[in-house]
Amino acid sequence: MKQTFDVTGMTCAACSARVEKAARGVAGVRGVAVNLLKNSMEVEFDDGFDDAAAVSAAVGKAGYGAHLREKGSRPVSGGARKGPDHPAAQEERAVLRRLLVSVAFTVPLFYLSMGHMLGWPLPAALKADEAIGMLALAQLILLVPVLAVNLKFFRTGFKSLARRAPNMDSLIALGSGASTAYGVYALFQIQYHLGLGHLDRAVMAGMDLYFESAAMILTLITLGKYFEARAKLRTTDALSSLMELAPKTGERLCADGSTECVPVERICVGDRLVVRSGSAVPVDGAIVEGAGAFDESAITGESVPAEKAAGDPVIGATICASGYVVMRAERVGDDTALAGIVRLVDEATSTKAPIEQFADKVSGVFVPVVIAISLAAFAIWTLVLGAGFQDALVHAITVLVISCPCALGLATPTAVMVGTGRGARNGILVKSAEALQNAHDVTAVVLDKTGTVTSGVPEVVALDAAAGAAGADLVSIAAGLESRSEHPLGRAICAYARRIGAEPVSVEGFSQIPARGIVGEVAGERVCGGNLRLMEDEGIGVGALAARARQRADEGATPLFFARAGALVGIVSVADTVKPTSAEAVAELRSMGIRTVMLTGDNERTAAAVQKVAGVDEVVANASPADKEALVARLSSEGKVAMVGDGINDAPALTRADVGIAIGAGTDIAIDSADIVLMRSDLLDVAAAISLSRATLRNVKQNLFWALVYNAVCIPVAAGALSGIGVTLNPMIAAAAMSLSSVSVVSNALRLRRWSPWRASDIGNSPLPSGGEDEGKESKMEKTMRIEGMMCMHCVAHVKKALEAVPGVSSVSVDLESGTASIEADGTVSHDALTAAVSDAGYEVLEVR
Repeated sequence: MKQTFDVTGMTCAACSARVEKAARGVAGVRGVAVNLLKNSMEVEFDDGFDDAAAVSAAVGKAGYGAHLREKGSRPVSGGARKGPDHPAAQEERAVLRRLLVSVAFTVPLFYLSMGHMLGWPLPAALKADEAIGMLALAQLILLVPVLAVNLKFFRTGFKSLARRAPNMDSLIALGSGASTAYGVYALFQIQYHLGLGHLDRAVMAGMDLYFESAAMILTLITLGKYFEARAKLRTTDALSSLMELAPKTGERLCADGSTECVPVERICVGDRLVVRSGSAVPVDGAIVEGAGAFDESAITGESVPAEKAAGDPVIGATICASGYVVMRAERVGDDTALAGIVRLVDEATSTKAPIEQFADKVSGVFVPVVIAISLAAFAIWTLVLGAGFQDALVHAITVLVISCPCALGLATPTAVMVGTGRGARNGILVKSAEALQNAHDVTAVVLDKTGTVTSGVPEVVALDAAAGAAGADLVSIAAGLESRSEHPLGRAICAYARRIGAEPVSVEGFSQIPARGIVGEVAGERVCGGNLRLMEDEGIGVGALAARARQRADEGATPLFFARAGALVGIVSVADTVKPTSAEAVAELRSMGIRTVMLTGDNERTAAAVQKVAGVDEVVANASPADKEALVARLSSEGKVAMVGDGINDAPALTRADVGIAIGAGTDIAIDSADIVLMRSDLLDVAAAISLSRATLRNVKQNLFWALVYNAVCIPVAAGALSGIGVTLNPMIAAAAMSLSSVSVVSNALRLRRWSPWRASDIGNSPLPSGGEDEGKESKMEKTMRIEGMMCMHCVAHVKKALEAVPGVSSVSVDLESGTASIEADGTVSHDALTAAVSDAGYEVLEVR
């Protein structure tokens, strides 16, 4: 059983590691996932155990707050509606107030402390050496408000130190606190020497105040916190905007025929609601009257409005683009599709990807190690190198201030939150961060046939009328017979007749012959329809149409013969057709280096026909649910496998796969068993989901790389490792660098907001036309490459230079966001030459088209 807690008091990755450790120590807790970005914690309990109070107490003892979130309530950070009451917006405003006060007092403090060194004019009363005491006191007075508004750093930092669980606030408190304490000591030295008349010593002590360093550290850290708060607010945009889609009111139809506007919270199952053109559907339900076109792009990502009529379902938060309908409410509140999407996205961003475990381990020991390095630097500079107390203290403070555990803690959750949110906006619902990471490494995709590769609904695909018979007569007889049948193939024929406006004949004496077909009478003449064996039993010859029937069967269709008065009228072929985008989706997966395998319970002939149209690499026919699971298990031993399905019989294989992907139109059990749900039921979104995973993991790796490199390089420099060659840092520069590191990690994650599904068909590889004055010249062509590993504009320039050096290449355009390069070249340039050029430059080519 899982429970969600809202956590208060966390400020950095060390805090989240401490909270997780405290919760894991509670008996009966199986797993814990703490999300620093959302200030939340998912706790999984053993079966039969659910002691939320014990978890809250353990986290409280560690110095933080943990409160069980009530069912149906909104998440604290990511799920509340945008506006002034949004917790993230409140945090942003609170940090901004602190920043404004800090800047207002730090600027004059810096002016007073550094003005005389920079030649800036000072008040006459403060210029003389005799005024050094007054100048020092003025600086202290200006520092006090900065300390006051940033007291949070000291309160939480020293409390964490007292609990032997130091965090980032501890580093800030130690750094700015040490500067303040040393400045106060220097102030007393000034007054002491002035009292003794030692003016020169008082002036010398005035050089060691460091009040401006303490204020500048706090101000720059607060500036970084402000930018970080703004960036965090933007990472919740996807989830918040999804929630904003929910209508606030609905128009309920009263018993007397009038309507009333009611809040959606008061709409109950069974209520009849009016939806007019331009208004939003308030809850999920079904149309009982009228018709209209509904824009479902916000939920499914499908941009083309769906035509709906009586009996069709409608989804809450979709827009009635045209028409007028009366609908019946069927799912309200937290049961609506939109609420389910919000819940899935929220849960996904609360889980942890396996790659985050590394960052967690580092963050758990980061702050104590930094404090140890700071003390070691102080000791080495004083005891070993013989430096003065002041120089040693500066190095120790700089180490404390420049270290940044936040960058490590934010590297993964920010990218996961933005990535899953972006996926949801495109109809791709990822249930967990682990699934998002696993999809990155998928090498094989197993596809169920019915409802996944094919539409899952039989359709009439061909009419073959017998000699002397009309196609309209064939459809009328077939529809008349099948109108009394409940068979799916019969329903497909009736639907086809309605679509083309054919009038079914009136059939009397209807009877069904098992394993053969159906018979009846029309105007006293015997009519029949069914398979070839029924025609043989009726003594009806099929003649030349026998070959046509075999051809239709080879194409995956089911040929149905229809006859009247002992003569064949023709063949109606019905098939579960391949979805229009299936072939493109398979080609897309192949271009990504992924093998496709189609599983089906149908016979080999039908499977081969579908394979021919869809282009899958391998087909396994006559597969039972157990066979599907066994095949997925075997493929999983060779690499990461994704299973795509929509039916109950796919559930075991979906669960067994490394990544289970359910088609959104599938059964509830298939969706529950899957890790990723495709709302549009479009196979192209399988490739899009994998592309999203790769983009997100690439972003995570970039964040972790820069966070680790930043700390690995800056901490030794701050400790004075390069002072021998004149490279040193002071606490103010360190504070600015620390703030920048956190902001840069979050900002990099926000680049994922521009991700969109990449289609290989979007950019062609067709040769340019030649002729006229170009006759006889080498044909020109355009090639598109997908490249992995580009992280900045320097990478773009490097790739462009490498490609332009290939003989025959006339122009190159490289796009960092999509990770693609467009090349115009003559016909002599091969894919291998382009791939070799990019590989030699240090990047990986995923595809050349």
